[in-house]
Amino acid sequence: MTVYFDPLDRLCKSRTGAISRSTEITFQVFRDECGEGNFSADCCTFVFCRDGEMPTEFPMQRTENGWKISLRIHREGLYFYHFRLDYKYLSRGRLGIGEINDFPASFQLTVYAEEFQTPDWMKGGIMYQIFPDRFCKQGDIPAGEGKELRSDWGGTPHYRPNECGKVLNNDFFGGNLNGIRSKLGYLKRLNVSVLYLNPIFEAFSNHRYDTGDYRKVDPLLGTEADLDLLISEAKACGIRIILDGVFNHTGDDSRYFNKYGRYDSVGAYQSQQSPYADWYHFHPFPDVYDSWWGITTLPAVNEASPSYQEFLFGEDGVIRHWLSRGIAGYRLDVADELPDFFLEKLRTAVKTENTDALVLGEVWEDASNKIAYNTRRKYFLGRELDSVMNYPLKDAIISAVSSEKVRPLRETMATLVDHYPKQVLDCLMNILGTHDTARILTVFGGKICMGKDEMAVTYLTEEERARAESKVRTAALLLYTMPGVPCIYYGDENGAEGYGDPFCRRCFDWQHTNHALLDHYELLGRLRSGVLSDLLKDGDYREIFGDHSCLVYERRKGKDAVYVFVNFSTLEYRIPLREPYRELLSDTLHDGVFHIPRQSCGILLKEKYYVTHSTKKGGARKKEK
Repeated sequence: MTVYFDPLDRLCKSRTGAISRSTEITFQVFRDECGEGNFSADCCTFVFCRDGEMPTEFPMQRTENGWKISLRIHREGLYFYHFRLDYKYLSRGRLGIGEINDFPASFQLTVYAEEFQTPDWMKGGIMYQIFPDRFCKQGDIPAGEGKELRSDWGGTPHYRPNECGKVLNNDFFGGNLNGIRSKLGYLKRLNVSVLYLNPIFEAFSNHRYDTGDYRKVDPLLGTEADLDLLISEAKACGIRIILDGVFNHTGDDSRYFNKYGRYDSVGAYQSQQSPYADWYHFHPFPDVYDSWWGITTLPAVNEASPSYQEFLFGEDGVIRHWLSRGIAGYRLDVADELPDFFLEKLRTAVKTENTDALVLGEVWEDASNKIAYNTRRKYFLGRELDSVMNYPLKDAIISAVSSEKVRPLRETMATLVDHYPKQVLDCLMNILGTHDTARILTVFGGKICMGKDEMAVTYLTEEERARAESKVRTAALLLYTMPGVPCIYYGDENGAEGYGDPFCRRCFDWQHTNHALLDHYELLGRLRSGVLSDLLKDGDYREIFGDHSCLVYERRKGKDAVYVFVNFSTLEYRIPLREPYRELLSDTLHDGVFHIPRQSCGILLKEKYYVTHSTKKGGARKKEK
C-alpha cells in the first residue's frame, strides 16, 4: 500500500497556501491498496501544533480512499502538521514539499488575520529600482562638504580604502531627481508601474543608507519641490514611487548622532543630555556604541525608544510626512533587524495615513518562517509586512538557468505557494539583481574574479555576452510570469555589467543601447501589462509538467490560463492542443500540436483569448519598423 498527500493538490488540502483565521480547511490522505509494499493501515492520525507549543493529535475520519479531517483554527500563527500511520512506509508527495513516514519533516500552515489585505495596485505591475546617484543626471549639482563630485559619468566608482582603511563611498556622479524625471518616458516604454528609489534623504555617502536627516531630501539629488514634481509627473504616467526606509540605524554624521559636529543640533555622541540620547546604546559613552554589523559609521538605533518612535510614527512623524506628499509606500531596509513591535507600529502609521500604501521588507529567506536573532518572525500574520523582496526565487531562477536543471526552481515555487498568503504572493518583489548583488549579466557570464582590483577591470567578451544575454532573456521570462511583481534593477535591461558593490552600482550607460535585450524587456512589459494582465495579476500558479530540464506551468484565473515553458534539454516535448494557441514571444500560431523546441522558452495562450484581450487591453505585439 502507498499513501499520498500533496498540500498543493486541492483534493488533499482544500485551500492552497496560507489561510485566514477561523477558515475551515480539510486535509485528506489518499491510499492505494494496489501500490508496492506489504503494509496495511487501519487508522491515520493528524499531528498538529502551533509553533513553540506541544502537538495535538486528532484521529482522522476513514473514507473510501483514505482518511480526512476538517478543522478551523482560531489563533493566528505558524503551525506545523504531519500524518502518522500505523505502519512504517515512506511515500513521496509532490516534489520538494514533504514526505509521509513515521518521522516526517512537517508541513507548514500559516494562519493570518481575517482583515489582512495587501495593496491591489501593486499586483500585476512592473517595478524598477534606481540607485539615484547613478541613473541620470539633469543640470548642475551643488558641492557638499567632504564629497567628491565626479565629472566622468560611467567611470569606475571608488572602491579602495583610504589611509585609515575605510572605503568612504563619498564619490558622487550627480544622478538626481530631475534626471529620473527626464526618463519617465523611457520607464513608461518598459510599462513600469512602481518606481523604487534607494535612499534619497540627506546623508554623507553616495548610497545614503547612513541617513543624516530624515526630513530633508539630499541637496545633491534636488529639493523637496523636485521630489513633489517627480511624484506628480510619475503619477500622470501611471507610475507610483516607493522610498527606501532605513530605520534600524542612522549615520554617525547625522543630525541625531552628530559625531563630527557638522549639524546645528546637539547629537547623542556629543552629550548624554541630547534629545536623541536614548536613540542609541553606548558602552561606554561616547566612543563605543552599538552599530549595524559593527560598522561604526552606522550607529544602531534603539527601536524601543519612545522619542524615536514618536519621531517616526507620530501624526507629524517621518513616516506620515512623506506619505502625505504622495509616495506610495516604503521598502524597509534590513527588516530582520526591526523588532516585531516596531514593525507593527510602523504598519499602523503607514496605513493610518494611507490604507492603500505598501509596506515591503528586505528579507533574504523564506519570510513566512524566518528566525532572526532567535525569534520567529511574524511578517505575514497581518500586522507587519505586505510583502518582501523575493530572494529565494532569484536564487532559484539563477540556479535553473545556469545549471539547466529546473528542480530547485520547482521546489522553491512549491514552497512559496504553500507557505505564503495569496495576497502576499501576488505582490512579492521578484528580482534578478539589486544594489547588493552582482549584475545578472555578470552572474550568467560566469567569470570569477579574485579581489576588487580584478573586478574593477573585468568585462565579458562579445561571445560571453551573447551567451549571457540569452540566459538573461530566459530568466526575465520566468521573472515576469511567476507569481509576484517583476523588478528591473536599473540598467539590467540594457546589459549592464558589474560584480558586487560598488561595481553593480555603476552609472546607466545612456550612450549605448542593447536593442536586443531592451526589446525583450519591452515585449515582456507589453504582454504583462496588456493581454496577460488579468491572468498574471493574481492568477493561480500550478506546475503542469516538470522533469530534470523542462518545466511547464500555468497561471490560471477561472476558466482562462496562460502556459509558460522553459526547456533546457536537447529533447523536444510535445503538447497536444484542442484549439489554436499563439506562442507570444515569436508571435506564431499553432494548432493540433505544439512542439517545445530544445533549448527554448515561451508563452502559450489560446488564440481566442489573445484576440479578445489584446484588442481590449492593447496588448497585441508591437510590430517593429
